[in-house]
Amino acid sequence: MFQRLQSLEDRYEKLNQMLADPEIIHDPAKLRKYSKEQADLQETVTVYRKYKQTETELEDAKTMLDDPLDAGMKEMVHDEIGRLEEGKAELEEQLRKLLIPKDPNDDRNVIVEIRGAAGGDEAALFAGDLFKMYSRYAEEQNWKTEVIDASPNEIGGYKEIVFMISGKGAYSRLKFENGAHRVQRVPETESGGRIHTSTATVAVLPEAEDVEFELNEKDIRVDRFASSGPGGQSVNTTMSAIRLTHIPTGIVVSCQEERSQIKNKEKAMKVLRARVYDKYQKEAQAAYDSTRKSAVGTGDRSERIRTYNFPQNRVTDHRIGLTLHQLDQVMNGKIDEIINALILNDQAKRMEQANAG
Repeated sequence: MFQRLQSLEDRYEKLNQMLADPEIIHDPAKLRKYSKEQADLQETVTVYRKYKQTETELEDAKTMLDDPLDAGMKEMVHDEIGRLEEGKAELEEQLRKLLIPKDPNDDRNVIVEIRGAAGGDEAALFAGDLFKMYSRYAEEQNWKTEVIDASPNEIGGYKEIVFMISGKGAYSRLKFENGAHRVQRVPETESGGRIHTSTATVAVLPEAEDVEFELNEKDIRVDRFASSGPGGQSVNTTMSAIRLTHIPTGIVVSCQEERSQIKNKEKAMKVLRARVYDKYQKEAQAAYDSTRKSAVGTGDRSERIRTYNFPQNRVTDHRIGLTLHQLDQVMNGKIDEIINALILNDQAKRMEQANAG
């Protein structure tokens, strides 16, 4: 581990020299590439240097015990050694976590797709509740939320809603939300007071960048149509709504949220790019998983990952066995406790996998 850390520190110093080179400064592509690499290494190198400093201080403190010291001074040195040993152990654990390979998508914006599944109108209402939950969470993180496409139903829910959350680290925090979310409650549409179980599915996709793969305009069919609202009534008579079809994959995206055809096309292109990227990424992952089973799980979106029980004010994440009796707060966007637990669980599994390898 420490040999690898030293090579990372050497690379960090090399990058500092390269970023001061006028030839690289005047090359935007190289400057961007090396600046990102340096930024990615900075935390690891900083912690490693602190670890080495602590190790030196610890050796110095232990050497002091060889000198003739009075009882009071000796006790102080022993206390200092204990403090430094504890700090060294904490830094070593931190370094082990920092050396876990990072998901290259972690710093990206996300496109979230929520669909009402089993349960009819109640599932659509729950989809709307999940949208509010993520929107409030994004607001607390100082992220921006922007609706791209929505199919509302007549009672205030959504058959489907697609939106973008923009902000540093959005994907790293939300990527574990993929899956089927189950709700247990008395629906507004239920007159007998019976508890119903419904589901909504959530898909979280990293926003794809233009440079990652070629999305050829020739492969995209563009259809224009008039926007419509709940119940199918016409919202306007202009052909402002856009439907994009990626012919090689068959992926279809529509957007009608804006009055401008140009803005609708821009939004639809973002979703199309993310969905095509997600498809290619999953195909690559499937090829990898055929030779080695992932330690984290299949990630199948049809899996039930979480239950929201309103009568008992309880939320349970089934993947890690976490239960909280604060559903009211969770639905108001207070989901950090769940997300942090999922991240720690993922880190532990990946550390175990790395050690086994």
